[in-house]
Amino acid sequence: MSNEQSMNEQSKYMIECENLVKIYKTADLEVVALQGLDLLVERGELMAIIGNSGSGKSTLLNMLGGLDRPSAGKLFVDGKDLLKYTDKDLKKYKRETVGFVWQNNARNLIPYLTALENVELPMVFTGRMRRERAKELLEMVGFTSRMMKSKLNQLSGGEQQRVAIAIALANQPKLLLADEPTGSVDTKTAMQILDVFRELNRTLGLTIVIVTHDRQLSRKVDRVVAIRDGRNSSEFIRKKSYAEELAELKKGFINEESDEESHEELAVLDRAGRLQIPGEFLEALGLKGQNKIKVELDGDRIVLVPPGKQTDKQEKQATTA
Repeated sequence: MSNEQSMNEQSKYMIECENLVKIYKTADLEVVALQGLDLLVERGELMAIIGNSGSGKSTLLNMLGGLDRPSAGKLFVDGKDLLKYTDKDLKKYKRETVGFVWQNNARNLIPYLTALENVELPMVFTGRMRRERAKELLEMVGFTSRMMKSKLNQLSGGEQQRVAIAIALANQPKLLLADEPTGSVDTKTAMQILDVFRELNRTLGLTIVIVTHDRQLSRKVDRVVAIRDGRNSSEFIRKKSYAEELAELKKGFINEESDEESHEELAVLDRAGRLQIPGEFLEALGLKGQNKIKVELDGDRIVLVPPGKQTDKQEKQATTA
C-alpha cells in the first residue's frame, strides 16, 4: 500500500496544511502571500476562512483547489500530497475531488443556457447520466421544475448562485470550495445561500470551506479561521453548535446573543510556538510598533509588557523586598 493510500484511509482530516508558504515573484519584486500557515479541516466539516483583502485567504483557496502550487510546506487534501502532483495529476484532482463556487457567476455560468443546461454541461466530460442528475442537483439547492427551464437573466442573483452551487456538485466532489459566494447578494439572500451549504453538508457529508471577508458568517458555521498577514491568527469556535441553537429556536427560545457571546475566540499557536496578537491588544498595551517585548510567566498566565516596564509580579517582588 502506498503512503498516499495509507494516509487517505487513516487520516480523519480532509485538509492538512503545515507551514505553508507561497511567494509570488516578478522581475524585481517578491510578494509573500502565505508565510507558514497551518490548518487542519476534518472530513465532513463546514467551516469558514475570513480575512481582509491581501491576507492570503484566496491564495490558500487556489492551492486547495489545485489552481496554484505552494512554494514550500506540506499540503494534503483527501490524503493526496499536492506538492508532488504533476500537471496531469492536478487536472484529474480538479475533475474528481474538488468543486468550486465563485463570487463572479461568469466563472460558473453560461448566460444563453437554461439553469438545467448549465448544470448538465460539465457532466458531458464525465460520462454520467446528465438530465436526471442535473435535475436532482437543482432540487437539492431549492429549484422547482419551472425554474430549471429559466435563462439566467430570468433568475435573481441568489438563484444564479444556487445554480453555480449545483454545477460545483456535478462532479460529485469530496471537497467544496466557495470564494466569497455571498459577496454580490444582499444579507437576506446571503443567509439563504449559507443555509443551502449547511443542508448540503448535513445531507451529503460534504466538506465545505467558505472564504469570505464577512464576519457574519460565523452565525452559520461552527468554526471560523481568521487569517492575517498570510498566517492563521485566531479561530472562532461556537459555544453551542448551530444545530443546538436551531433546536432551541424550535422550542420557542429566542437567541439574541451577539457574535462575541455565541463564539469564543482562540489564538492559534503554531508548531513553533508562535502566535499573532491582535493589533488592538498591542495598541492598548502601548506595544504597537515595538519589535521587542518582555514575556514572563506569572503563575498560570503569560504576561506581555513593553520593554522597561515592570510586570505585576515584579512590582509585588519589589514591594516585599
